[in-house]
Amino acid sequence: MEFKRKLGYQLGGEGKELLLFARYADQTGHKEPVTTEIAVRWAKLPQSADPVYWARRYEVVRRFAKNRFLFDSRTEIPPKRLLGSSKRQLSPLIYSDGEIAALLQAASFLKPVNSLHPRTYVTLFGLLLSTGLRISEALNLSREDVDLKTNIITVTRTKFKKSRLVPISSSTSQALQDYLVFRDACYPGAKAEGCFISKKGISLNYRQVLYVFMKLRLHLGWVGKGKRSPRIHDFRHTFAVNRLLKWISEGKNLDRKIFTLSVYLGHARVTDTYWYLRAVPALLAEVSKRLENFVGRDCL
Repeated sequence: MEFKRKLGYQLGGEGKELLLFARYADQTGHKEPVTTEIAVRWAKLPQSADPVYWARRYEVVRRFAKNRFLFDSRTEIPPKRLLGSSKRQLSPLIYSDGEIAALLQAASFLKPVNSLHPRTYVTLFGLLLSTGLRISEALNLSREDVDLKTNIITVTRTKFKKSRLVPISSSTSQALQDYLVFRDACYPGAKAEGCFISKKGISLNYRQVLYVFMKLRLHLGWVGKGKRSPRIHDFRHTFAVNRLLKWISEGKNLDRKIFTLSVYLGHARVTDTYWYLRAVPALLAEVSKRLENFVGRDCL
């Protein structure tokens, strides 16, 4: 684990799970090399857990076994997907223009009205919707990361430890400028590193944002009704899907544009961006329509 961390891997959850596996092996007296049997037995130890969680635990041991095999050929490398897929990708929920307007309006009435509190959430949610930033990236932004003269945001503390430049529109830049001016007027002595601050004048954290979002979601009646409730991360999905739909309507080269969008969003692989095409019915329908038109012209 130490070697992989030096290569830039965080190994947060994976590292903890591997330590739990090692403790389990010790407690059960397992002295032999890793086997598929002990990997499965440990992975399914929390009997009431989601099968996807079992698969994730199993995958942690499988990767560990692959590494151990280099040093001990007696190690048994468990087969792939024996407990199913370790990933669950929910279909993205895309906010409509009406839903976005309702959310921002509700945020603007957060109490105390006319204070920094409602402005913070209107600006933060607006930034997420207009740039597709991850919520962690937005909350980690410092004043130095936001260049309002060139309309460029520098994202440094990312999910995959890769910095990138994110151009923003002039309207987004102006909204950030207005917020920062109002912020400084309300808290002239604030020493918070983050751009977005709480009622106490300190950097906003994810739990605070999630609490407010859930309160607004409940107020708007977006919870229940047999459907998955909207999430903050769906702002990012909405940005990506709307951008792809716009390019499709403009007849742009989608393969080139998807690569551009992948870099802009900070995806680890361009295939993560292509996922939107098969996950969103509207995008799939548009692509199918263009393919049919292309085939039809080719057959004439």
